Amino acid sequence: MNNRQTHSAFTDWFQQRGITEVECLVSDLTGILKGKIMPAAKYLNGGRPRLPDSIFIQTVTGGYPDDDDIQFWNPAERDMVLVPDTNAIFLVPWAEDHTAQIIHDCFYLTGEPVELAPRYVLKRILALYEARGWKPVVAPEVEFYLVKTNTDPDYPLEPPIGRTGRQESSRQSFSIDAVNEFDPLFEDMYDYCDAMHLDLDTLIHEEGAGQMEVNFQHGDPLALADQVVMFKRTLRETALRHGMYATFMSKPMANQPGSSMHLHQSLLNSEGHNLFSDEKGEPSQQFLHFIGGLQHYLPSAMPLMAPNINSYRRFVRTDTSGSAPINVEWGVDNRTVGLRVPVSAPQSMRVENRLGGADANPYLVMAASLACGYLGMIDELEARPATIGPAWADGSKLPRDIGGALDKMKDCQPLADILGERFTHSYLAVKRAEHREYFQVISSWEREHLLLRV
Repeated sequence: MNNRQTHSAFTDWFQQRGITEVECLVSDLTGILKGKIMPAAKYLNGGRPRLPDSIFIQTVTGGYPDDDDIQFWNPAERDMVLVPDTNAIFLVPWAEDHTAQIIHDCFYLTGEPVELAPRYVLKRILALYEARGWKPVVAPEVEFYLVKTNTDPDYPLEPPIGRTGRQESSRQSFSIDAVNEFDPLFEDMYDYCDAMHLDLDTLIHEEGAGQMEVNFQHGDPLALADQVVMFKRTLRETALRHGMYATFMSKPMANQPGSSMHLHQSLLNSEGHNLFSDEKGEPSQQFLHFIGGLQHYLPSAMPLMAPNINSYRRFVRTDTSGSAPINVEWGVDNRTVGLRVPVSAPQSMRVENRLGGADANPYLVMAASLACGYLGMIDELEARPATIGPAWADGSKLPRDIGGALDKMKDCQPLADILGERFTHSYLAVKRAEHREYFQVISSWEREHLLLRV
């Protein structure tokens, strides 16, 4: 679509909804939405905001990596022009003034795309699939917790109080009544999501106290990544309006299961046939190579699946860890493996990657998972035999903390090649900076057990 068509599409959309203000949005590495707000009239008259590309090397605390870690960085902090995607325009349904929120792509003034932008990284991977006539289809499942408001970061989180005036005190997996405790919140959430045309499927109560899961309809990876980013923002806003927090932390409470972002993946050809199923309805060789790629490369891609210090608490196997995976084995209808193949009709043959955390950037989770599968298909990597029965016995086969995960990603050149060398080095530098900053904080555990005993 050219600039004139884009302008016309936005003009019609704005006029139909009486839009007076525009939020120009870009996802940073963490998944935080950044950008600028401008009057709708200025936006329609060619006003295009610019941002410095340094937003893509900013840590979650707002800092930056050391110069030694990011020597290739251009210290000039080059300007980026934000270019809107007409397929990624949404209302802000909770705003008093009629406001649009638009997801943008980032380009340098020379016209080159900004390689560091997470949305570009996903588009880069999708272009590889498109060049071979393949169309990936995904369906994300996102878990989250509702918790009481808590302004003291040293104080543990608690489940919120529902309509009955009581907190949950035990696990209530799939309980309808437990979901109904928060009906007013979820009614507003669905109203907001409907107004934004977010394609939600089901809402369930998960294992933890106050833990829920939303499933999205299957579809195009870029569109679904956009929707997950917008959903996170929407749910946080809705929860605040109901006097509680919604958190996508991977492990927000020590005695409760962690929160994941499972990703169902299938692959179609140009005729719409599922390439993961053969003529007999059995897993195809292409499907097994895709799984072989996931098995081979996902351990090195863990910083994209589990990007934070807290992320790795989810993978510790305990009585309260739920069904979080600790391996990259695969099996049919088996929730103890990292790569689950649901029982389905041949046309719906798919693999569910269970490694991603709810705290991860959805663009990067999808890019990494599809990149690993792509490498497996291109190199015809063999999948290990399917696991039958529990897969816990062999112990963890994944990095145990962010430090080890970063080392493993650094040593995987094929991943850097496919995701982009500049992006990979920048991402590693940002995450190492966060890791160092974390170790400057003295925890309550250390004060309790070491202060007077060592």
